[in-house]
Amino acid sequence: MPSRSSERAAVRAAAAAPLRATAAEGLKIVVVGGFGVGKTTLVGSVSEIRPLSTEETMTQAGVGVDELKSSAAKTTTTVAFDFGRITLDDEMVLYLFGAPGQERFWFLWDRLFSGTLGAVVLVDTRHVADCWYSLDRLEHHGLPFIVARNNFGEPEHSLEQLREALSLPPGVPLIDCDARERDSGVEVLTALVHHLHTLSYARETTP
Repeated sequence: MPSRSSERAAVRAAAAAPLRATAAEGLKIVVVGGFGVGKTTLVGSVSEIRPLSTEETMTQAGVGVDELKSSAAKTTTTVAFDFGRITLDDEMVLYLFGAPGQERFWFLWDRLFSGTLGAVVLVDTRHVADCWYSLDRLEHHGLPFIVARNNFGEPEHSLEQLREALSLPPGVPLIDCDARERDSGVEVLTALVHHLHTLSYARETTP
């Protein structure tokens, strides 16, 4: 189980790697989604430090518990959280926490959400229903989020069709990504930060 001390240890490990002298703002971001959707891959592809991973080898004990579906090649699974760090610009640093996707680890999510300013929901359109829990918990906590479609080959449906299927309000950004590609992952995180700034500005200017 990830504790507050384990999260602090992860951040201290990241802090040991040099930051730009101009870095002034650190934001905690959580990446959520279904089992095997690419959360660990996204964190690993964008992190400027060696990512902390709590992946363990999947065994026969998980058969019938962790449903592989189309992720037949998947041999490991996150059992606590993934952690990485990325500097977006001269002043802003993101601390990334990837949440475990299996239902048996969902009880860890509320703790990971503590202190989080926003989230990325990764979606595999082959298994859209797997992201419902993510959306439900984020809405329950009142956390801002964006949705990123992690493309596994040619998408069968448009982003607007996906928005309708997820009942996403117009104000929630929905974008495409490839979690394996650093540039694509950076675009996802940049979109989230822009969304957070937009929401913050709207609150400040609302009478």
